Amino acid sequence: MLDFRALILMCALLAIPGSAFAQTLQLSDAAKEMAGTWEMSNADRDKICMITFKPETAPGGLKLDFDKACGEAFAVTNDISAWKIGIDGLHFVDARGRVLLELDEVEKGIFEGVRPSEGRYFLQNLASVRAEAKPEQVFGEWGVTRGSDQPICVITFSNTAIAEKLALQVKPGCDKFVTDFNPTSWNMDRGELVVSSPRGAWRFEEAGPVAWRRVPEGTDPLWLVRQQP
Repeated sequence: MLDFRALILMCALLAIPGSAFAQTLQLSDAAKEMAGTWEMSNADRDKICMITFKPETAPGGLKLDFDKACGEAFAVTNDISAWKIGIDGLHFVDARGRVLLELDEVEKGIFEGVRPSEGRYFLQNLASVRAEAKPEQVFGEWGVTRGSDQPICVITFSNTAIAEKLALQVKPGCDKFVTDFNPTSWNMDRGELVVSSPRGAWRFEEAGPVAWRRVPEGTDPLWLVRQQP
């Protein structure tokens, strides 16, 4: 026979809203350290996206948000609904709790894993990626993209001074989106790359050694991607 006190306790638990359970969730130290924005990339770093880990419950684990570039860069992210971390590594899971991607911490703040037929994945805390960039890191050719692999324009950032800024060159054949903006110069401002024109300025934040993304991103993403020689 069921103990009367146990029955009362069971009824009380059933009466507690689900949100209350979420509030009582005790995160491990490892989970607390994951909270924030991280960069996911492939081995060649020609595919990059940002992931925000949150200390809130979700089906299968804890909540996370992928930026718009993730679904195109890494198809598996379209099926991921949660994350969890333990002594066996970082797991990305679907709504049923099935592991879709598993990464191991290879050094502090850096995770690595392999997904069959897709190659190697890397995950790194954005704070460690985004050491303040210097102008010399930007010199050279960069492709302008609208969130796809195909550049709509190629811009050369030079070290030639124009007043208090630096010159740039827009190569022939650029999309009207860029030519209408008519960029004429660039400079670095508190770690951000600023592309200026008579119509205003585009500001970009570093998204890894070979990519910058416009901020705020909004619904119209714009990226600069280093062109390979």
